Amino acid sequence: MALALRFFICFVLTVCIVSSVDAEISCGTVVSNLAPCANYLSKGGVVPDLCCEGVEKLNGMAQTTPDRQRACRCLQSIAKGISGLNPSLASGLPEECGVSIPYPISLSTNCDNVE
Repeated sequence: MALALRFFICFVLTVCIVSSVDAEISCGTVVSNLAPCANYLSKGGVVPDLCCEGVEKLNGMAQTTPDRQRACRCLQSIAKGISGLNPSLASGLPEECGVSIPYPISLSTNCDNVE
C-alpha cells in the first residue's frame, strides 16, 4: 500500500508541475522522489522534510507537457485502487511543502488536459 500511496502523491504533483530540466520523467523517478510522503498521505501529521524535498524536485523536473502527462497516467493507473488514502492530504501536499501548483489535485483529473 505504501508504494501505491507514493504513486498517488506523484500523480498529485505531476498534474501541476510547471518548470524544470530536460530529463524525461519515468514512474520510477516519481516514486523514488515521493516515497517519503507515503505515511503522511494515509495518516497525516507532520509532512516529512524528505517528502517536501521530493515534491520540490519533481516540480522542477517536469518541464514538458508529455512528461507531466506520462507521470499523471502512470500514477492514476495505480492510485485509483488505493484504500486508506486521504485525498485531502494529497491535494494539500504541495501547499504544505510551499510549492505552488496551478491545477486542482484530484484522481478525477484528466491527464490529457495536463499542460
